Amino acid sequence: MNTAYLAELFSLEGRVAVVTGGSSGIGRAMAEALARAGASVVVVARRAAGLDATVRDLTDAGCRAARVAADLGSREGVRAAAEEAAAVFGEPDILVNSAGINLRPPMGDIDDAVWDATMAVNLEAPHLLSQRFGPGMAERGHGRIIHVSSQQAHRAFVQSGAYGVSKGALESLARSQAEAWSPYGVTCNTLVPGFVMTPLNARLSSDPERVAALAARTMVGRNGVPDDFAGAVVFLASRASAYVTGQSVYVDGGFSVH
Repeated sequence: MNTAYLAELFSLEGRVAVVTGGSSGIGRAMAEALARAGASVVVVARRAAGLDATVRDLTDAGCRAARVAADLGSREGVRAAAEEAAAVFGEPDILVNSAGINLRPPMGDIDDAVWDATMAVNLEAPHLLSQRFGPGMAERGHGRIIHVSSQQAHRAFVQSGAYGVSKGALESLARSQAEAWSPYGVTCNTLVPGFVMTPLNARLSSDPERVAALAARTMVGRNGVPDDFAGAVVFLASRASAYVTGQSVYVDGGFSVH
């Protein structure tokens, strides 16, 4: 095996990554993957306990990691988190927007509070963070912006509601960002999970029959786990994906085509 060649393609040594929602679920798995690939990682999330545990585990593994506790549900919170994150290891080369909320009452019961909270965290926070870091990436001639979307961006099932709307808009945001910044070396892509057993999906995870039905809908015969996203995020964050931008990359075991 030519390890030097693999390192040239996939190493993130010298890079700085900011990962929102990085203290649990898919976000944590991606933060760990980026850190193990060599990036200095700032993990952004709400709960101090999860952040502390994540940074401790990464540091114990020999990685360079730090944390920012923040509420991404307000513009002020997002902007403060961005400045605090950038002050740790410097301006980021990689931004991963994985933080999300999953409020899905029946369509007729969606009120202003549910709509506003969903859009604030799932759409506006990624936009504001990208606006803060994307232009700097473009000026330096290199950057990676990676959003985490959902099957609900493409198809309505299990009561998509405002959640599906926010994720569909997030994928459109990635395409607009790609158009604006890819000529300057900044790729902007979206990862599209299938059903993944995480705290965000606690409502569905508690229904064994629904979980089994969703697994049967995949081609590999199982639902996703957070570690399934490690290779995908390193690929999109690395030199290997320099010609991949504006794309929705499915990591779903074939769920979307079965």
